[in-house]
Amino acid sequence: MTYRVRNIAVAVGLALIAALLTTFYVANYKRHVRQSESTVKVYVAKKDVPQGTPGSELLKGGWMTTADVAQRSVVPGAISSPEQIASQLTSQTIYAGEQITLRRFSTQAELGIRAQLHGTLRAVTLPGTVEQTLAGTLKDGDHVDVITTIHMNDTPYTRVIARNVLVLKAPVLNTGTKVSGTSTSVTLAVSERYQAQKIFLAYSEDEHWSLQLRPVTKAIDSPEDVESKGSLLSDNNAKHVKVGK
Repeated sequence: MTYRVRNIAVAVGLALIAALLTTFYVANYKRHVRQSESTVKVYVAKKDVPQGTPGSELLKGGWMTTADVAQRSVVPGAISSPEQIASQLTSQTIYAGEQITLRRFSTQAELGIRAQLHGTLRAVTLPGTVEQTLAGTLKDGDHVDVITTIHMNDTPYTRVIARNVLVLKAPVLNTGTKVSGTSTSVTLAVSERYQAQKIFLAYSEDEHWSLQLRPVTKAIDSPEDVESKGSLLSDNNAKHVKVGK
């Protein structure tokens, strides 16, 4: 072996030893850091939490659990106690495995009517007269029925098309304005399929509709039926056109 080849072999050997020592040092340092790093308890979502979920329901409903994570892994705003969100609602969806943070919550006042929408409920605003919207009588949080008249072959038929609808925003009646015929509006929480479609159809046809205020407690619904001029003339309403079976 020549002198030059021997020097190259020695250099390569020293380089390999240096690389091994460096790898060992880095691995040992990381292990030491992990062992010495403190951990903290955080709350994480066990499953997806929909927007609008009350904070008080998260722990009670099995929505979240605790986990120990390294201090450096704690997300800013992470809660340390469920009481921090007890009076709030989720303003965004929280996904499974995500840390529960105050950034995903708002108060009911901040969310406004959004706090009352969930599942298939949608907010719709109906313009109408004072008489149609019960302006001056209706209040936020009331429940109403929607009654309408539809014409088929020049014959009017009247029926209730939506029941027990939540009033999100009652119509405002300005002081000093003429009441009869005054235009106003009401915001309702309706199911996005059945109630919304029926109400929209009734409104777009001829605007012969009105709200009916329901009792605050123990409201009872009569059997579904359709009224016509013929049913009004019949004895004891015996000839109503029944809806369904």
